[in-house]
Amino acid sequence: MTAARTDVDAIVVGSGPNGLAAAVTMARAGLSVRVYEKESHIGGGASTRELTLPGFLHDVCSAVHPMALASEFFRRFGLPERIGLAIPDISYGHPLPGGNAGIAWHDLERTVAGLGADGPAWRNLFTPLVEHSREVAELTGDQLLRIPAHPATLIRFGLRVLEQGSPLWNLRFSREVAPAMLTGVFAHSIRSLPSLATAGAGLTLATFAHSVGWPVPLGGSGSIIGALADDLVAHGGEIVTDSYIRSLDELPPARVVLLDVTPRALLRMAGEELPPGYRQMLRSFRYGNAVAKVDYALSDPVPWQNPELRSAGTVHVGGTRAEIARAENQVARGKHADDPYVLVSQPTLFDPSRAPEGRHVLWAYTHVPQNSGVDQQEHVTRQIERFAPGFRDTILAASSRTALDLENHDPNYVGGDIASGEVTMKQLLMRPVLSTDPWRTPLPGVYLCSSSTPPGPGVHGLCGWRAALSALRHEYGMTDGPDLSPGSKG
Repeated sequence: MTAARTDVDAIVVGSGPNGLAAAVTMARAGLSVRVYEKESHIGGGASTRELTLPGFLHDVCSAVHPMALASEFFRRFGLPERIGLAIPDISYGHPLPGGNAGIAWHDLERTVAGLGADGPAWRNLFTPLVEHSREVAELTGDQLLRIPAHPATLIRFGLRVLEQGSPLWNLRFSREVAPAMLTGVFAHSIRSLPSLATAGAGLTLATFAHSVGWPVPLGGSGSIIGALADDLVAHGGEIVTDSYIRSLDELPPARVVLLDVTPRALLRMAGEELPPGYRQMLRSFRYGNAVAKVDYALSDPVPWQNPELRSAGTVHVGGTRAEIARAENQVARGKHADDPYVLVSQPTLFDPSRAPEGRHVLWAYTHVPQNSGVDQQEHVTRQIERFAPGFRDTILAASSRTALDLENHDPNYVGGDIASGEVTMKQLLMRPVLSTDPWRTPLPGVYLCSSSTPPGPGVHGLCGWRAALSALRHEYGMTDGPDLSPGSKG
């Protein structure tokens, strides 16, 4: 364990993106900050490690980061000035039976051109959102109880969510490719389809695909964590590893405590110190279904049947809109899908340093019921092989983790729920409580800063940043957040 001082202004528990965003913000405000991390390495789900063979660097959880360039926190932090970000020309691809595929180019008009008769409908759906993508990011990255700063964009976005989140979702399209592409993005939310929550999250991600892009961090997701940790240390902060905090009583005195943990963990850590009503709201917080993950070391790139997919940063595997909806709805009913939806990325297409020369890493998720202990490696391999014949022959090694394995790695993934809380309309309003300041707990100086708070899941740092701003305002009377830009002293 790293040696630690006894005098500190702010303590952060958890060194994931949100915990470190909170720590950086507090340190930039001139406070002494200490971060406690239960593992021997930092980053949580945003770390990068050898999981299969020596020299093959895999992202432990997240690999592609649609929010990295859209996040207000990372814009202020100047993330692109600190690390390398590869932005693929093809944000995501979607294979379909028979060798056809939908291609979502970073360029909206190029995407439209490839969709034939449904191209104009795609343009009409996305042009108003792409032209106001920063406003979309602010709307979806903010606390929903606040008065929206961009009402016109909210109306445009809301109408599209109502359409694509309802049984009307096929009305604007006449072919199968465009609906399948949208469904592949909507399915990121691990919910039944269609639904308003999945449509809202999916349209946001799809908008970023045509605006800022879906970047792949060079060196892996751990490079984002490294940039945050470097900035924290440069401003006097410290990180204590191998330190699992199970109770608030284990922490030294500090004016502010920011917890990058779930409501379930907060209940355990604070116990009877919390008021009964608040405890009941935390107990009512629901966790969603889960993922099972497979990482592959490959001898060659994935041999997708459609050659355009071989340049895609992300591939959504599962077939038609109806097939993906069927698979996701099976999971929503507590079953393992017969033909699962699989989210795939091959970072070495854009960052060869992640594997030995000529070799590749492949990252894959599939969705499973909460608390699943069923290994999904064969299901994932078979589904990729369906659209990439010969894929099995490229596999040198694989590392497979069940939903329960993922929770064992990171307790914030309750039952394998990587969103740290079910993404529903109710829980977007009550995350975890109905409040204009949901990061602040009833305990003096204690704040919640995990993905269980607004705006929810994703590697964007916004939960931690907003929790820190709340703490600075309430505990120190600072109404303006500190300068986070590179080179600034805060």
